[in-house]
Amino acid sequence: MPPSDEPLFRVVRGTVTDSELAALTVVLLARSSPDPMPTPVTPLAAWRRPAYTQPLSWQEAA
Repeated sequence: MPPSDEPLFRVVRGTVTDSELAALTVVLLARSSPDPMPTPVTPLAAWRRPAYTQPLSWQEAA
């Protein structure tokens, strides 16, 4: 879409307060930012338990 000379928004009636202008600024900045990077997916191998190792025998533990 080609840029136009029309303003992006306009105040039709009333006066904009500082908090309303700040809220509008945040919304416009959020809409103009690129999509965030997707979060990395944890591989299923990371969910596995560690390999089972046999505990020491009771004779070795004493």
